[in-house]
Amino acid sequence: MTDSPPEKPNAEQVPLHPWSGLAPEHFDLLRLSPLPVDRHTGARPLRFVELGRIERHSPELSMLRLVVNLPDQHLRKARNMLEVWVDHRSKEVRFGPDSGLQVEPANRGLGRFLLAQGIAWVRQKWTHYRVEGGALPAKDALNDEMRLRRDHALKAQGFTVTYLDSLQMKATYGAGRVSELHADWHDQKVQFIGLAEAAMMLQQAEQNLQHQALELRKLEERVDIYKRDDSGLRFTIACLVAFAVFQAGLLIWIATR
Repeated sequence: MTDSPPEKPNAEQVPLHPWSGLAPEHFDLLRLSPLPVDRHTGARPLRFVELGRIERHSPELSMLRLVVNLPDQHLRKARNMLEVWVDHRSKEVRFGPDSGLQVEPANRGLGRFLLAQGIAWVRQKWTHYRVEGGALPAKDALNDEMRLRRDHALKAQGFTVTYLDSLQMKATYGAGRVSELHADWHDQKVQFIGLAEAAMMLQQAEQNLQHQALELRKLEERVDIYKRDDSGLRFTIACLVAFAVFQAGLLIWIATR
């Protein structure tokens, strides 16, 4: 009786790393600047979102996770999230998640911003580490507009994009070493808001609301005055009409006598 070959482990049975489920610990406020309406993504008004951050270190690994939370909006898992895993044993850096960087709202500069934050973090100590490339999900390039926007964001941060087919559906990204990547982003689209600045904005908004409430009360008072004047004018007109009718009747009566 021969021994049967060992069964291949099920991918679902592979235990996750203890850091995989950690929630953000530090938070910042981001301002998404208002932009002109885009024909593909629609309106792009002023928005404020929350950036969550957590990092962990060990002799073997370092990890950074960035999460963008939208107020009053629940996002699917792994959306608006960037992970950077640093393997100190192989001296390699991997950007994730494996499903691809998916951001919402789209076309607001958040993709480049998250990549820039991850690159700035890893450039602090490990510029000589190699960058592990990977495949780009086909769902990120459902049309030419999405594909060009994705490729522009990656190339602007120093990554290379290589297509594996003539239809430009299958693509990979990569880079040589961390030192080749860029940590800048379009800061006119995405900006950090400090606590003092946020407090000033709230104070200014409160003052604007009070000013608008005062102006509204003044307008309401003027409307009430106009309504009273209108009622008086209506009464006067009614009296004049009645008097004119009386006069006309009186003249007719005199003329017929």
